Order: sequence, then structure tokens, then C-alpha cells
Amino acid sequence: MLSYQHLYHAGNLADVHKHALLAVMLDYLTAKPKPLSYIETHAGRGLYALDAPEALKTGEAAEGIARIERLGWFEPAHPYARALAATRASHGASAYPGSPLIAAALLRPVDSIRLAELHPREFAALRAVMAPHGGIFQQIDGLQMALSITPPTPRRGILLIDPSYEVKSDYETLPPFIANVARKWNVGVIALWYPVLASAPHLPMLAALSANFPTAFRHEVRFAPAREGHGMVGSGLFIVNAPWGTEAEAARLTRLFASLPRS
Repeated sequence: MLSYQHLYHAGNLADVHKHALLAVMLDYLTAKPKPLSYIETHAGRGLYALDAPEALKTGEAAEGIARIERLGWFEPAHPYARALAATRASHGASAYPGSPLIAAALLRPVDSIRLAELHPREFAALRAVMAPHGGIFQQIDGLQMALSITPPTPRRGILLIDPSYEVKSDYETLPPFIANVARKWNVGVIALWYPVLASAPHLPMLAALSANFPTAFRHEVRFAPAREGHGMVGSGLFIVNAPWGTEAEAARLTRLFASLPRS
């Protein structure tokens, strides 16, 4: 199944949560002089136009990043705000960066980028957008790619796993996959994003992950459904080897998301 396209949902509240924490982790990792590896298993197209018909149809960006910026959640020096500014400077005021472009905005020339995306149209867009930034981009199953290259060179780094979960077996596949990666790459930061749905299919996955990684950091925020009948009521991240500063930013986001109306 390859029907999912993130353009309908780019810049929503889940993206704000995920991308703010990703940016903070990258900012910390790049503060040290040693090079690092950035790996992503489900990269998407990398760049989204929030004035595109698909984005306007759902209105999720309007209730997401546009609303959050009006509320002033992120100062200009915040790494997420810096990545947003860099993307808009290059691609226009309505542009929104996916995680590959957020990484590209914050990484240094000494760092490496490795991205996978299976959807043909999304991959073509990703390759065009990311070509100026260098790195390796493959139209390949991202989980297979990550297993094949870990431990990466450089050994310091972060793996972002951000599936659409349109394949329901992802919830069962991901805990053993992450355990395999961690056995090969015990110093790597492994960040898994998951949707918090009213039907709670993520709970068995989290139980399995917590059994394997009892000291890992887990963070969730809740928000009102994007529209009537929409099942996503929150966003979560499960992070193995979370960098310093992640928990402080997560606590700040908890307070900010709690200030939003739930209906």
C-alpha cells in the first residue's frame, strides 16, 4: 500500500511536535565537533507547499504551524524556527520543511544524510529537493536500508522512523526492528514517531518497546481532532538514547499543547 501522501497533513500539530523535538536533538548533536549520521526510513517528499489544494482541503496546517506561529511558541533562535526560516528563504513563504529539510538546515558539511522513500512520486520530489544538500537518497524500503547500514559511518547520529502506519502490521514490525538496530548501533539515537489514535493501536507497540528499552524517553501530546471523525488525537515519540535537552523541550511542549483547546 502506497496511498499515503503527507501533503494533505504537512504542518499539522503532529508535525509541530515531531519536528520541534527533532530540531532540538539535531541542534544538540551538532554542537559537538564530531561528525554525525542522519538516517531516515520514511522521508516523504521533503518539502511541502501549504498553499497547495491538498493542504488547503484539510486545513491541518492552518490549525497547526500557522496557528502555533501566531501564538509565538518558537523564538527565532529555536532550531525549529531556524529551519522554517531557511526553508522559506529558499522556497517561499508558504513552504514547509519535512524532516529531511529540517535536518539539512541544521546539519553541517561534515555530517552525512541517508534517506529512503518508497512512494515513486514522493521519492522523485524528494530527490529533486534534496539534491542541492548532498547525501544518499534511495527508493527502497527504509527499514531494510537502515538495517543494512547500521552501524553507520560516522557512528554518532540519529535514525528517524516516521511511517504512515497505513500498513497496520507496522505496529508489530517496529519493536523487533528497533531492537535489531540498537543491538548493531548501541550509541545511536533512535526516534520513532507514532500517531495517538482514539482506538489506541499504538499501546501494544509501546509495551513491547518499553520492555526492550526500559530507560528510553517517551513523549506524547494531545490535541483536538483535525476535523469531525478524524481519529488522531495526539502525537508521540519514543526515543532511545535521547540527547541532553530533549526532555526539557518536551516538558515545554507539554505545557504549550495543554494550553490549546481540546474541542
